[in-house]
Amino acid sequence: MSITPEVMAGALKLKFMSTPIGEMLRDWRGRRRLSQLDLALSADISARHLSFLETGRSAPSREMVLRLAEQLEVPLRERNRLLLAAGFAPAYQESALDSPRLSAVQAAVRQVLTAHEPYPSVAVDRGWNLVEANAASSLFTDTVAPHLLQGQPNALRLSLHPDGMAPHIANLGQWRAHLLSRLAREIAVSGDEEVTALLEELRGYPCEEPEVEVPDTGEVFVPLRIRLEDTELSLLSTVSTFGTALDVTVAELSVESFFPADAVTAEFLRGR
Repeated sequence: MSITPEVMAGALKLKFMSTPIGEMLRDWRGRRRLSQLDLALSADISARHLSFLETGRSAPSREMVLRLAEQLEVPLRERNRLLLAAGFAPAYQESALDSPRLSAVQAAVRQVLTAHEPYPSVAVDRGWNLVEANAASSLFTDTVAPHLLQGQPNALRLSLHPDGMAPHIANLGQWRAHLLSRLAREIAVSGDEEVTALLEELRGYPCEEPEVEVPDTGEVFVPLRIRLEDTELSLLSTVSTFGTALDVTVAELSVESFFPADAVTAEFLRGR
């Protein structure tokens, strides 16, 4: 028997109805460090009305939930959860990346990744799972244990796991501190439980080098330094996202592209 969107929405509603919508709104307001007055002004409602919504004395309309979620910059996935908690159907669809609906998105991602060669570039979802990668990204996977590549590999697990890239990262303490702090910031914004569990897993990986959060003198970015036999490569990275996404999957996609940070790395990558 196929599971219809209506059945799925009903199941999700049962899951999240235990947390009142008012409590969820108050939690998001706390995450954004806004007072009731601040949020009320930005949403163009009275502070009294917002107080009634948060305490459960009033029930928000669908439009009110979406208005407050917009002002609180709540991620699309969490906006759906707010709607379900308030008794409404989700507003944002979540499509598989390989579905016909997202064919243009998948083609755009692949075009970006291919155009970045001979330098590595990967696309990841909200949990940092690899969804696409260009050929040059084999630089990151050639030295990792096969069990880390089974199923859908996780980019952060590949980086920091002792059977992954970690033994080959020359500045592991610095790179690890950068990734963990970046992940912690993402959790503060999204409140994602799955990503929170990933952060706890990564923190449990052994690391003989101390985590260095203070940059070295003269550095303008945190580099990824990789040892390959007698060569040390230095890379910097940029992150791109879809700025007008109205689908949960698309909103959670990001493309991380790596560039050579010195002439030795550029020559090595062009010659692979």
